This record gives sequence, C-alpha cells and structure tokens, in this order.
Amino acid sequence: MFSKILIANRGEIAVRVARTCRRLGIATVAVYSDADAEAMHVDLCDEAWRLGPPPVGESYLRGEAILEAARRTGAEAIHPGYGFLSENAAFARACAAAGVVFIGPTPEAIDAMGSKSESKRLMEQAGVPLVPGYHGTDQSLDALRAAADGIGYPVLVKASAGGGGKGMRVVRDPAALSDAVEGARREAANAFGDDRLLIEKYLDAPRHVEIQVFGDTQGNVVHLFERDCSIQRRHQKVLEEAPAPDLPADIRAAMGAAGVAAARAIGYVGAGTVEFLVQDGRFFFIEMNTRLQVEHPVTEMITGQDLVEWQLRVASGAPLPCAQTDLAVTGHAIEARVYAEDPANDFLPSIGHLHHLRTPPEGPHVRVDTGVRQGDRVSMHYDPMIAKLVVWDVDRPAALRRLRTALAAYQVVGVATNLAFLGGVAAHPAFAAGAVGTGFIDDHTADLFPEAESADDTVLALAALDALLHRQEQAAAAAARSGDPFSPWHGTDGWRLNDDNYQRMAFLEGEAARPVTVHYRSDGYRLDLPGGSVMARGEIAADGDLVCDIDGFRRRVTVVRSGLDRVILDRGRQHRLTLDDPAARAAERETGGTGLAAPMPGKILRVLVQVGDVVDTGTPLMVLEAMKMEHTIRAHARGTIAAVHYDVGDPVEDGAALLAFEPGDP
Repeated sequence: MFSKILIANRGEIAVRVARTCRRLGIATVAVYSDADAEAMHVDLCDEAWRLGPPPVGESYLRGEAILEAARRTGAEAIHPGYGFLSENAAFARACAAAGVVFIGPTPEAIDAMGSKSESKRLMEQAGVPLVPGYHGTDQSLDALRAAADGIGYPVLVKASAGGGGKGMRVVRDPAALSDAVEGARREAANAFGDDRLLIEKYLDAPRHVEIQVFGDTQGNVVHLFERDCSIQRRHQKVLEEAPAPDLPADIRAAMGAAGVAAARAIGYVGAGTVEFLVQDGRFFFIEMNTRLQVEHPVTEMITGQDLVEWQLRVASGAPLPCAQTDLAVTGHAIEARVYAEDPANDFLPSIGHLHHLRTPPEGPHVRVDTGVRQGDRVSMHYDPMIAKLVVWDVDRPAALRRLRTALAAYQVVGVATNLAFLGGVAAHPAFAAGAVGTGFIDDHTADLFPEAESADDTVLALAALDALLHRQEQAAAAAARSGDPFSPWHGTDGWRLNDDNYQRMAFLEGEAARPVTVHYRSDGYRLDLPGGSVMARGEIAADGDLVCDIDGFRRRVTVVRSGLDRVILDRGRQHRLTLDDPAARAAERETGGTGLAAPMPGKILRVLVQVGDVVDTGTPLMVLEAMKMEHTIRAHARGTIAAVHYDVGDPVEDGAALLAFEPGDP
C-alpha cells in the first residue's frame, strides 16, 4: 500500500479520498486553485500545493504542475477523482513516465473507451449488445444521411468524443438532419476539440442503467451490480439508485455479465462503469466511463464495500478484495445530487456564499458526501454541486421515506438550490411506483415545476413571532447594559395609555406587502393575519432556531436572519420576507448605508436609471432577480447616480456594489 498519495481533484471526491486515506494511515497531498485556498479538502489533507488561478485550465487541468507537486512532496501515486484529468490518457502516460502511479485504468483502456466509435467497435467484438447505429470513419453528410435512413428515424446525433449531453441532437425528421449535424459538429469541436459524430437509433422511453465493474492487475474482474440513473436533466443525472427498481432478474444477470465482458475486452484495471439503455426487455451499450462515478456511494451502501479503498489496493498491485461469489446486495440506496442551481430557470447555476448550511443527521441510514461548509462560496469556476445526499434502508419504499425526510431537513440559504425540486421528484407517485425513465422530468414538468407559493399565514406568523422575540432579546441586552435596567423605556410589551396594546407590522415578499397586527397578551401575542387571527408564543433556542406554539401547534423552525431579511425554513419549504421597518430604514440613512448592494447572488433584470440622473428617496434604480423573486433596489436618499456597474442580464454576486450614488442636491 502507498505511504503518500496526491489527490488531483477538489470538492466532495477529494474529501472522500482524503478521509479514506486517513483511515488507512496514508498521508495525503491536496492541490488547489486560488478559489479553493480555504476549501475543506485542503484542510483535511496533510499537505497542500497551489496550482494557480481559479480557471481550470490554469489550475486543475495543469498536469505538469500536478506532477511537479507529486515530485516535490514525495507522493507515490495520484488519485484523479472524477472529471478534470481522470479520463485523460496523456496524463496517465505522463504519470507512468514520471514514476508515479496513476490510480485508474491504463492509458490504453482510457483511449479505447474515450472514443464512442472505437468503444462500440470493441464492444461489438466482445458480444456486448449495441444500439443500432453508425460509428464509421466517413463523416460526410451524405454518409451520415444514408446511415440515418438505414437506421430509421428518430435518430440521435452524438459527438464521438462527447459527454454530458454536449454535441448531441435528437432528429425526428430527415429534413432536420443537416442542421443537427452542423450544430453537433460545432458544439463537439468547441467542447472536445473533436468534431467527429456517430448516429444511433433514438430510444423514446429508455431507462439508463449502469454496471459498476472492477478489475485488478491479476486479470480478475467483477461487477458490483447495477444502478438506475434514469432521472436526468439535460442528459445529466439527478437521482441514482441501486439496485435498479423492477428490473427483471434475467436482464439484471445479463447486464452484469456484459459489464464484465466489456471490462475484460480492454484489460480493465480499477473502477469503471459500463452504461446501458434499457427498453422493451432489451439493453444496449452506450459508453464506458473509465473512472469512479459520482454515484458510486449507492453501490457502496448496498454492498458494504469501500470502492475508494478498492482503488487504492488495486493500484498498489493487490488483488481484488472480493470474488464475484462474495458480493451480494443488501437493501436499497438512493442518491440525490444537491446543486446550487435554479430548476425553474432551466437549472441555471447559482453562485454565492453559503450563509446557512444544515445537513440532515448522518448515521447508518443517511450519508452526506460534501466538499463545502457553512460560509464557503459556490464559485462560477466549478461544478455547483453542494453535496450528494445518500440514504439506505431495507427496501425501496423505506429508502424513499428516508430520502423525503432527509431532503426536508436539508437547509441551504445564500444560493438557489434544487432541494425543493428533488423533494418533488421523491414525492411523485410515479417515482414511488418505480416508473422511471430518462424522460421522467419532461413527462412530469407540471408537477415538478409548480408556481412559487406565496408565504401563507403560518409563515407570516413565524416571521412576526421571530421579529418580536428578537426585539425582546435586544431590549433585554440593552437594559442590562444601561444604568437603569428596570426603566419602563426598555419595555417591549406594546403598552399604551387607555388603549389596547397592539402594533402594526408589515413584511415584504418581493414587492408585495403582507400586514400583521400584533396584540400583546400576558401569555404571548394575538396576531391578526390576512386569513384570520392566531395566538402565538415561543422562544429563541440556543442554536438560533425558533421554538413556538401557534394556536396549540408546537413546532421548531429555522429562521436565517440578515438585517431586516428573514428566511423561514420549515419542513422543506423556504420563504424570504423582509421586515418593512421605517425606523430601521431611517437609521440606515443616518449611518450612511447606501442600500445599493446586491442583497444576494442573482441576475439584473432591469436598469431603471443612468449616470447623471437625479433621484428622490425611494426611487427604483434596479430590479434584481434572485432566489426566484424580484428585488427592487431603491434610492435611500435624494441624490445623483454617479455610476451604473451592471447591465441587464449580468450575474451579480452577494454584496456586489450595483451603483455609485452621491447623496444631496446636485
């Protein structure tokens, strides 16, 4: 076994490898870009080496810099994780030339599977079933058209060197083939530097099922069963589970055998995944990923094996830890990829700081693989995955219940996330019934992308109660610091001479004002809400949560506070409200606050002023779209616009100065 390895990756996979190495007593070296200098994987490793600026071409893709770090630190091996250099045959050869072990397959295996055309030729020779298609060298439009006519429409035009949905077009009509080929070529050349294409029969309702394979240097190959990865958006996986639900036993066994045959055909060493499409009782090879997959934890959960440890042992020359007959499936596991993205806006990535991050409690049934902590930043430079939430239980219905509960408990504030979307998939009756397929999201769009709900009376009551209790805490603290802690001026009970003790409050949800009238009572508050009145009382717990009783219903919710803003997190729902407090706005003006910074990451929808405009207090200046809502940036005083820093459509970061403002008359 190695004494020191370098982890040539970032994020949750780097964290995972570092923790496995620590358990095995192996020293680790992290590499990092300037954007990751304080990242979790850097802190976990024994040593760390700077690669360069944030862009991947100047950091994580610099193979020569990574090898220099290995040489300088004495690392015997390099673990490439997934992505970046993990399937780069040239880097694997450079590692061998430098005398450093590449923890992965041979360069020849990477080359063989890196070309979709070559891989299909090899799989056909090995007897692995293929989707009917054309993988020839003649790339002329006439040859591609003849192939498509022979296969029969609809067909799928794909980049030969592609992945992640790039360079891919579905063509249902022969008249559309020319444009599809031109677009796919252009996209493939830009993404992969290779514009070669292949054409396959397009399956209208397939499932995406893959086989985890593992080989060693002694020629042993096993499979660790299958995973269903059918829930996808834009050809990228969202939810994965193992074993695949409702897969006939004969198909399951045949796919496992085909996966092993595929690995043997190229002398495969290490962890790999053979991917298939399944439809109408048949399965077809589509590609092999010559690395560890993002979704490998579900395989670990049902087999009890540590695949990263297997990688390290096999790379050091040891045989596989298990024979095929030693491996068995226990229970069911599901993985949900938690992303910083906006599902309602075509899954657009969301950048910004993780102001609040709380994960579900971990244990035998729940696992969270992550590379970020509260306060970290989701950068525009890298994949916006926050974590992989993995659940396990004795069967699929029980695992699905675990998933729903864990998703409801997962809390993120600071960036938009897909948590509510994942919860919608997990709660959908069709998913519960195992009716999964690559078209699942498109088939159930209306259910999975509902209209955003306004804050109801319960949410308003929670926001009002939280504001009142925090006001009490602040008043108590001020009284304790004063010379007369018992002065009635410190009171927060709304006392009025010869009148009911009440106070009017208002919360802004976007531009909509939501009124609340508070009546002070000896045992709490009566809150008059748009839908009626409730009795409320509560306290702020030591961890900052709001523990409350509303009309006899006791509950504990999380409220993330930032100035006048409150994000209410309750049973998987999230609402942002702003206390409309004139006194606080006046205080902000007196202290020179500008109010011209972005309150959160987002995108500029409208610019309503230009340089030189004279505006009055409250004049709308910009409209920012963030967290599925529109936020209007207004002038805090009369003054002149000195500069406008962003245009319509520009992304902005949390706290970015949107405009420069000179208060006073010109």
